[in-house]
Amino acid sequence: MKMKIQSVHFTADAKLIDFIEKKLAKLDSLNGNILEAEVILRLENSGQIRDKVAEVKLQIPGASLFSKQTAKTFETATEKSVTTLKRQIIRFKERRGNARKRRSATA
Repeated sequence: MKMKIQSVHFTADAKLIDFIEKKLAKLDSLNGNILEAEVILRLENSGQIRDKVAEVKLQIPGASLFSKQTAKTFETATEKSVTTLKRQIIRFKERRGNARKRRSATA
């Protein structure tokens, strides 16, 4: 899987990048067909609190999966995004399996 990690208006440290890569590697073990993962990290001003936003986009054959999460830290936002994407991958695989079953039943 090819990974692109972008940080908008700040420089992400190596520790954060390693954390994100490890989390995305878990998704790759769930579905080995992930072609590309694009992560965008940015700060969002909402009043006096600066929230951290993690947007993760996965390219898999036949679909593009996306999750955008906001939290107090980038690590938490990334974990929330990975959890959401796990559910999306499982749901996509189930739908795809059901479609194959229907095709083979009608053939």
